[in-house]
Amino acid sequence: MKDGSATQSGAGDRSPRLKIGLWAASAALFLLSLAFLGWQYAVRGTDQSLTSGMRLGTEFELVDHNGASITEAAFADRPTLLYFGFTRCPEVCPTTLYEMAGWLDVLGEEGRDIQAFFISVDPGRDTPEIMKGYSEAFTDRVMGITGDPAEIDKVVAAWHVYAAKIPTDDGDYTMDHTASVFLVDRNGVFKGTIAYGEDPETAIAKLRRLAAG
Repeated sequence: MKDGSATQSGAGDRSPRLKIGLWAASAALFLLSLAFLGWQYAVRGTDQSLTSGMRLGTEFELVDHNGASITEAAFADRPTLLYFGFTRCPEVCPTTLYEMAGWLDVLGEEGRDIQAFFISVDPGRDTPEIMKGYSEAFTDRVMGITGDPAEIDKVVAAWHVYAAKIPTDDGDYTMDHTASVFLVDRNGVFKGTIAYGEDPETAIAKLRRLAAG
């Protein structure tokens, strides 16, 4: 009887510890999965074969947020930031435009030649007026670009950007898209990206190199 009681007591002691261990392992796996998904979203759609020194882009004719025609010539002769997103974006786009405004403020005169563009991947809903109000809510240094969906698709493909329409439960849709900011020098050469959530000091250092180059 004593031996049996001891055995049962030992099993009882191990059971809570086993449950705690399994819970801890599950929690760790969950956090690891979240970290991986966060990293995946930050670089999603950015072709990992892209390297500094490449020439990207294509000819296009779209509309800026003032309603004026804009072509690929707007990206020439000045260091340029390109960001692809949409105005109904719940978090990534407003965060990125807010950060872009902050980077340019920190650079001040050092970054006076840098120009920035916010290219809509949802042109069906992002009119010039909507793009203007959205962009200028953050800064007057970012110019919104929208226009014909076929022209947008061409630009998206030429810059190796990921953009996909995702249906929502209410019958509407949202957009999944590349979250990185593209850096282009004054000669139209791709110089790398600033990832979503990148350390601010690292981002500023990249912009300083872009401005100086």
